[in-house]
Amino acid sequence: DVRAVEANLGASSKPGVLRELVGLVLRVEPNLDPNALVDTLDRREKLQSTGIGNGVAIPHGRTDDVPRIVACVGRSIDGVDFQSLDGQPTHLFFTLFVPESAQGAHLKALARLSRLLKDLDIRQRLLEAPDGAAMYSIIQEEDARL
Repeated sequence: DVRAVEANLGASSKPGVLRELVGLVLRVEPNLDPNALVDTLDRREKLQSTGIGNGVAIPHGRTDDVPRIVACVGRSIDGVDFQSLDGQPTHLFFTLFVPESAQGAHLKALARLSRLLKDLDIRQRLLEAPDGAAMYSIIQEEDARL
């Protein structure tokens, strides 16, 4: 859903970004509990940062608070210290919430995202996109090619 894509995140810290990403999810699933979703992401981040490097993070978690897989995308122009594996600032955030019972779907979605984001050209296009709608179109187009 294009409403869950934000091209200009305002937060400058990891906790702030996580809260802002949850806010994006609430645009499409307004009945979800924001605190429960933030807790889900915090628990996952405590295990290991989801900042995978190359300016990308994939905060995610399994929770029965969501009825189906819910995703959002955010971009930070300035970048955020997300304790990324390569120590570089993170600019692109792809967030997934998956029901506890959907373990297989969770792993498939993460694998698909990883394949998409390994491509330097795709990452560059997302960084240069003029707005959230353009980012959404790039993701749709590239995902269809996978």
